[in-house]
Amino acid sequence: MYYPHDFHRLEGELACEGVPLRRIAQAVGTPVYVYSHKTLVDHLRKLQQAFAALRPLICFSVKANGSLAILRLLVGHGAGLDIVSGGELYKALRVGCPPSRIVYASVGKTAAEIRAALRAGIFCFNVESAEELEAIHGAARRLRTVARVALRVNPNVRAHTHRYITTGVKDSKFGIDPATVQGLLRRHGRLSGVRIIGLHLHIGSQISEAAPFVRAIDRVAVLYGDGRRAGAPLEWLNLGGGLGIIYKDERPQTPQAFAAAVVPRIQRLRTRLILEPGRFIVGNAGVLVTEVLYVKSSRGKQFAVVDAGMNDLIRPALYSAYHEVMPVGRVREAANGRATYDVVGPVCESADVLATGRRLGRLGSGELLAVLGAGAYGSTMASNYNGRLRAAEVLVRGRHWAVIRARDTLKDLVRHDRLPARLIE
Repeated sequence: MYYPHDFHRLEGELACEGVPLRRIAQAVGTPVYVYSHKTLVDHLRKLQQAFAALRPLICFSVKANGSLAILRLLVGHGAGLDIVSGGELYKALRVGCPPSRIVYASVGKTAAEIRAALRAGIFCFNVESAEELEAIHGAARRLRTVARVALRVNPNVRAHTHRYITTGVKDSKFGIDPATVQGLLRRHGRLSGVRIIGLHLHIGSQISEAAPFVRAIDRVAVLYGDGRRAGAPLEWLNLGGGLGIIYKDERPQTPQAFAAAVVPRIQRLRTRLILEPGRFIVGNAGVLVTEVLYVKSSRGKQFAVVDAGMNDLIRPALYSAYHEVMPVGRVREAANGRATYDVVGPVCESADVLATGRRLGRLGSGELLAVLGAGAYGSTMASNYNGRLRAAEVLVRGRHWAVIRARDTLKDLVRHDRLPARLIE
């Protein structure tokens, strides 16, 4: 059984650092996300140390986990933030991230979002199209400023990951083809409102080897030569994120192995480095704790019906993603060995299945289960579907813990609804 980092057994009970998960569930209720402070900081430090030779700007990807407490924690340990919307810009500034450590991705930035980012003085936009470059140029001219931008290159490199999180192939909506990038670099001087300071590569997520990154770097190397000869001040390479983690039996590369493969190539390009990790830092720093409501048998199958559903953690339904599930308490052996269950939620959808065919011992109503590897793309992709309340979130540091996001209330479900009498009566 895989135990992620700072989750382990204390006297038979699953704990986060020094705090039993049962204690948190009893105090806060379920479902509840629980995060490890130590894991978050340790993973950020591993990247900082592995790439120290390049003096990297490491910008945590807010879309992976947007908790204000987690963002402030990482910023306090030297991270910048990678944002993809005006809402994430608001969060980044709210937690005190210096604008000089904010990079702005997204394939569809609105005019209002561009203006807000320019006024905030962010470090760089990752530009996804020639038309977007023109839009940023125009907005910067109207605000009498100059925007720093990196052109996102689509290198047509397949990362061999799930098709929904593969972003560097030619039929993807992301990035600009190399020929168009070459033309933009040659014409860069015509756009006085922007300064093209680098190129951006993000080829996908949950990538377990360095080879796709190496191929992508090699394919854009010629663009640096062309751009510099045209006078473009190319000082940065943004490699995006994408480092894989262990969910089951994966063997992802370590930061040290990744750095060993790509640092020499980046040094030959004579650039600084930006990284945008999300999953690597927070994925295995969090678990989702849920309570068994009922156990039912049907046609030879056993189902553990729990109080967490696809609205809390959509990755299994959306990506057929695997998450390890384990009892929080001691495993109770079944009479014929370890009983096998499908762990399913209460949402009225057939896709509301968190895990299938798991050997979990003998389960009963009221027992607690932990869904591991839930720190990334768990709470940020949650919803109120089926009128369900979004889960609480807790951060643990050593033997101390605190709620960092309160559970929704019923009033939260209707907070923005209106009942216009003239239209409905």
